[in-house]
Amino acid sequence: MKIKLLMTTFLSLFLVLMTNGCFLFVAGALVAGGVAGYSYVNGELTITAGATMNEAYSASVAAMDDLQFTVTGKSKDALEGQITARNASNTAISIKLKYVSNTATEIRIRVGTFGDKTVSDMILEKIKSHLPAPATS
Repeated sequence: MKIKLLMTTFLSLFLVLMTNGCFLFVAGALVAGGVAGYSYVNGELTITAGATMNEAYSASVAAMDDLQFTVTGKSKDALEGQITARNASNTAISIKLKYVSNTATEIRIRVGTFGDKTVSDMILEKIKSHLPAPATS
């Protein structure tokens, strides 16, 4: 009888741990409200911004400047871009950009080794403040 209880407990715990990332993805998508493809999974915030690669890259560099993070590396081509920086606590910050279409760019933000959602959200808000306003019909 104790073995059944132990196995049921173990299986329940395993299922909760395995679905945790999916829960964060769904919750993040609901909280985002209008930002396509928003998620925070495994310490990395990912969005698909309605901006060209050049616009998203420039907005990301400007966000690092606004937040007074020390940029330690930058690179960009037509399909990908990356910005690495450090904050005052010497925590590594990585922003990766990927071409999706002429009007969409995927932006991935990671703060530290395991991620920091609060700082990632702050960086995202700064990036969004530098993106051009969506065109209205």
